[in-house]
Amino acid sequence: MKTAIVTGASSGIGAFIAKNLIEEGYRVYGFGRHFNDVNDMEEFITIELDLKYTDRLVSEIKKIRKNENISLLINNAGAGYFALHEELNTDKIHEMVCINLEIPMILTQLLLRDIKRNRGTIINISSVTAKKSNPHGCAYGATKAGLSSFASSLFDETRKYGVKVVTIHPDMTKTNLYRNADFDVGDTDDTYLNPKEVADAVKWVLNQREGMVITDITLKPQYHRLSRKSKKDKIKHEYI
Repeated sequence: MKTAIVTGASSGIGAFIAKNLIEEGYRVYGFGRHFNDVNDMEEFITIELDLKYTDRLVSEIKKIRKNENISLLINNAGAGYFALHEELNTDKIHEMVCINLEIPMILTQLLLRDIKRNRGTIINISSVTAKKSNPHGCAYGATKAGLSSFASSLFDETRKYGVKVVTIHPDMTKTNLYRNADFDVGDTDDTYLNPKEVADAVKWVLNQREGMVITDITLKPQYHRLSRKSKKDKIKHEYI
């Protein structure tokens, strides 16, 4: 059986990715902080941890490698704080750099020999912010740009071994990423992506023929519109 590692698998895009992968015949090891709403699926092994605790993450990956033949890594977990850069604190900046960039690089390093041996795939869930200027999201956009750059170089480094490296750049998606922001996705379904749509893009990537790689996918809703949260709503979101 094929084995996959998926970060941020407890909700949103990651939960849909895990479900799709199981339907495709994978055993999935899903990493996340909480798995309250996960269906009882035999091939979905959940590991609850905060990815910022790197030592424990490394230990868990080493345990999995002893028993599994890993051919797929999906770096999906993300952290986002949106404000004027001067209003961020050091903890928020550190969390975004760690979760959005450092952890994908560490996981790739730990698993790359297995993926090369299996001519496997690495999929990074980046963001459209990687490709543009991001006022009120300078640090977030920078971490996603770093992830996309890393993936591009990694493909050139590993393609001769049959490894596929793919980066998906979703636009505004209806998840809890914006719970700390003073804005949210638009009010109509043509102004945002659904998590399942991003997960289905992952599924589509994995079903392409051997020998052809689509290294970069950008997903956007038809319209670019945001909704503004009231101060009361923002406080409510911060304490969910």
